[in-house]
Amino acid sequence: MSADLLLEIGTEEIPAALLTGVIETLSRRAEDALADARLGHGSVTVLGTPRRIVLSVAEVAGQQRDLSERVVGPPARVAFDADGRPTKAAAGFAKKNGVELDALERSEVEGKKGEYVVCTRHEAGRPAAEVLPGLLEALIAALPWPKSMRWGFGETAFVRPVHWLVALLGEQVLPLQFAGIRAGNSSRGHRFLAPAAAPVPSSLPGYLEVMRERFVIADPALRREMIAAELSRVEGEIGARVRPDEELLAEVANLVEYPMAVCGSFNEGFLEVPQEVIVSAMRAHQRYFAIEDASGALVNRFVTIAGTVTRDADVVRAGNERVLAARLSDAQFFFREDRKGTLDDLAQKLDDVVFQAKLGSIGAKVRRIGAIATALAAQVGADETAVARAAELCKADLVSHMVYEFPDLQGVMGQHYARLAGESDAVASAIYEHYLPRGAGDELPATDVGAVLGIADRIDTLLGCFAVGLSPSGSADPYGLRRAALGILTLLLERGWSLSLSRLVDEAAAALAGTVEVSAAHKEEVLSFLRTRLKGLLSALPADCVEAALSAGFDDVPDARARAQAVAALRQREDFEPLGVAFKRVANLLKSAADKAGAGAAGADAAADAAADAAPDPDLMSDDAEKALWSAYGEIERQAAEPLERGDYEAALAVLAELKSPVDRFFDEVLVMAEDPRVRQNRLALLSRIGGGFARIADFRLLAV
Repeated sequence: MSADLLLEIGTEEIPAALLTGVIETLSRRAEDALADARLGHGSVTVLGTPRRIVLSVAEVAGQQRDLSERVVGPPARVAFDADGRPTKAAAGFAKKNGVELDALERSEVEGKKGEYVVCTRHEAGRPAAEVLPGLLEALIAALPWPKSMRWGFGETAFVRPVHWLVALLGEQVLPLQFAGIRAGNSSRGHRFLAPAAAPVPSSLPGYLEVMRERFVIADPALRREMIAAELSRVEGEIGARVRPDEELLAEVANLVEYPMAVCGSFNEGFLEVPQEVIVSAMRAHQRYFAIEDASGALVNRFVTIAGTVTRDADVVRAGNERVLAARLSDAQFFFREDRKGTLDDLAQKLDDVVFQAKLGSIGAKVRRIGAIATALAAQVGADETAVARAAELCKADLVSHMVYEFPDLQGVMGQHYARLAGESDAVASAIYEHYLPRGAGDELPATDVGAVLGIADRIDTLLGCFAVGLSPSGSADPYGLRRAALGILTLLLERGWSLSLSRLVDEAAAALAGTVEVSAAHKEEVLSFLRTRLKGLLSALPADCVEAALSAGFDDVPDARARAQAVAALRQREDFEPLGVAFKRVANLLKSAADKAGAGAAGADAAADAAADAAPDPDLMSDDAEKALWSAYGEIERQAAEPLERGDYEAALAVLAELKSPVDRFFDEVLVMAEDPRVRQNRLALLSRIGGGFARIADFRLLAV
């Protein structure tokens, strides 16, 4: 008979940033563990608050399913002697699987040579109440935490000390123990409003109702809804709107068990400080929601989410207002102090700030950024004067009082200080934009100047770090090189700039001259690193299409993406498989010819190059099929030239695909490797011309057809 399973792990406050991840992990692992344990069940639900992690499984079967499986043992020649008597190997295999020797059979096994000993192992299912304690304890112990801690005199490690456990299967308390705590049927409510232990049912609806009565909203999604409703209530009361912030909403939902909004205010005089500073002070330090008017301008109000029902909201409001006033007072002081000097004054201090021991100061990096950026500006038509000036100032705010106090405002403060100093909009915007994108899904630079500066900054970091041996290893990437590479590629793709990656790396190497030695190997490592990241960016396309396109070249990033998209579109055609086979036959035959000629590893490329040295000679074409192919190629080459020239590779491939029929006929009727060397070379030259049209787009040998 089935019953509901409930597991609750009661802890001290779990960091909000970890809660969502562990909920997802436990849900997945619980389903896997129950499947491995052969326990049927209904829905699996995992919930969490700062003080508890809850696993609920509906309708868990009362007993495991019986097991009957075929087990493969040692080779028959090892299990039996020459007279057919069982050896020690057979006896050991039988004992291990709980079967008699006469139950062993000889059988061929797929994927293996010869006969093997096999048996059918039967295992009766055990009651769920016997299986679940060990299963649940293993699940708890294996939860992945970035950091764990030990407490008291025990050796058990967990993210935070465990204070109580609930483990119920129906009405039965499971004999589970973890970290010295024995499981029971009693949970605890809100730390302040209902701290006493109280029994809970095993059903999820019943558990949620009991916890709500004890001022705990166990479901994170429901807490988010409650917070959103509280924010809407405040908006209606004050006639202004809470600035949307889904990330903060999710974080705050994991900080409280019973949310309630309290609205506070601060001195209007603080609004002289840039609004990003005020929002950062409220958001990053206090987890307050900012409030704005209908035009989007910040007003001197905020909302804090208390984790309890308060008898006197004024006390909570006053306490939060006092804390925020102190932070904003500091911010106002830093803002005024920074404005006593200029950005140029700050920029001069960058020579005293180390970027990396072997790569020099941030001041030196700024000069390298300027050299690279001005070279790029000329290639993309960006304002070179604005680029040069923005490069000089782009890192100046790093030594400002404000950024020292609020590191997340680098670039933001530089932009504000530049505008206040009368710099052009292009320069001011670029100082902020060159940090964009800061990660996946982030906003992108709105100006060419900002994008150019961002590419220059990232390629300097990337090549410089590779040159001094700081390439990423495993998950370690202290200089954010993966993010830098993705930033470069994203900017090139989004702006459609056909900048040469190899030339970009050369520009960075020239700027690094005199600081660190950049070898050809370092450049190749960086290009390979960029190629790998580009494959990741194009992961929505079939992997073989991407690899085929990049193997034909990736120096021009937007062009490489266009070719990958075209090959992926070709794959959608109903006749793709025979098309792909035909194109691969051309490449494979060229490779075979190269191998026979001693080209070895040079493969098809060497054969194609050799054949291409001589244009096909129509006078040497004696077979109707090769004449037809040559004629078709001439017309199709003419038709494909224009779409190839404008980069419309999908249209070009559609034209080139018309070669399939004459290519098939050619292979069916013509002996390419003719005895006459002149005829053989002429036919290879013809195939090389045909293959070359496709090779410009992708290496079709790499397509899975």
